[in-house]
Amino acid sequence: MELLRKWLGHPEDIYHLLRFKMGGYRVVMPRMDPDSLGLGLRTCYRYLNQTSRSFAAVIQALDGELRHAVCIFYLVLRALDTIEDDMTISLDIKVPMLIEFHSYLYQPEWKYMESKEKHRQVLEDFPTISMEFRNLAKVYQDVISDICHKMGVGMAEFLEKKVDSQSEWDRYCHYVAGLVGIGLSRLFSASELEDPIVGQDTELANSMGLFLQKTNIIRDYLEDQLEGREFWPREVWSRYTKKLSDLTKPENIDMAVQCLNELITNALRHVPDVLTYLSRLKNQSVFNFCAIPQVMAIATLAACYNNKQVFRGVVKIRKGQAVTLMMDATNMQSVKAIMYQYVEEIYQKIPSTDPSSNKTQQIIASIRAMSLPSGPMASRHHYSPIYLSCAMLLAALSWQYLSTISKATEEYVQAGEN
Repeated sequence: MELLRKWLGHPEDIYHLLRFKMGGYRVVMPRMDPDSLGLGLRTCYRYLNQTSRSFAAVIQALDGELRHAVCIFYLVLRALDTIEDDMTISLDIKVPMLIEFHSYLYQPEWKYMESKEKHRQVLEDFPTISMEFRNLAKVYQDVISDICHKMGVGMAEFLEKKVDSQSEWDRYCHYVAGLVGIGLSRLFSASELEDPIVGQDTELANSMGLFLQKTNIIRDYLEDQLEGREFWPREVWSRYTKKLSDLTKPENIDMAVQCLNELITNALRHVPDVLTYLSRLKNQSVFNFCAIPQVMAIATLAACYNNKQVFRGVVKIRKGQAVTLMMDATNMQSVKAIMYQYVEEIYQKIPSTDPSSNKTQQIIASIRAMSLPSGPMASRHHYSPIYLSCAMLLAALSWQYLSTISKATEEYVQAGEN
């Protein structure tokens, strides 16, 4: 009944869930014919689906040869990330592996059989991945190899180093996500589906990655604490507590929320760059690929802002809400409207006593200026009384059916995998 009450409170979710389930997902995630691929590529796409059912869907929706380049790019970085995450590998072995990993792309027989990580198959069958990498056009190979090299060096740097300053937070996020944004942008331009400026403007591409990574780090505070990881910058949290873990203590909840709000304000600084970046994209499949994660991120930050639950459990956007965002974020006007909607939601929650309130208001003002919708805001979520009645009736009749929506779809719309 709890699920039913949620849907009755958000009837638009029901409409979009049904629309998505009944075939609307093909607008943003059209199927790819696996029979058109050779054995090596089929294997790579199988690994892609096994290691990331979320990104697998949008990667396979990309147009032309770009799809294969991004698939291989993802698997190469997944292999690199698997080495970084594997705590059973000693540092004297791991550090050289990370730094030299890009060179393994050109060694047909290289593989690593000693990993204990759950995604170790990408290391154990790296010869298949590297073979398909070498089958890519050289322009794609050069991008993937270069980003892999830079990321490996960055990962090695932060293996035994904690994130202290805000500039180091930006640097860490650059290595693990900004470089991905830069690499993807260069691949988009190399495919000629996008103009050269998309790949050349590394500052905007970096911001795309930083906005997603910071959102994940902010949202995942409690999960990271439970697993012994710390990614919040000391420069910020040390103003509120002596130890980052102390933010979970009930007596510190007010200070914890203020710290949270400051970090969200920091992340919001990237939104103007995100809007500028997206406005340059011309290809529909590339636009969907880039826009969907960004609108998921702004919705997640709006849910987290000034929310004590971040320190008590998991904060997630509703599944129906996520599907609605996926279905809507297919053009620039809609993306601007979505950004406007969620920064307004944050603005309405800014406490007058919050130390970051002025900064939060300032960045929201700059986002408003860029995202003011040309049409009425109600156009995205205007539902007539007749529609609302029908939707509520539909909820009562179909809530149990909708609760069985496929696991793959659910994992995709939970927004925020790596």
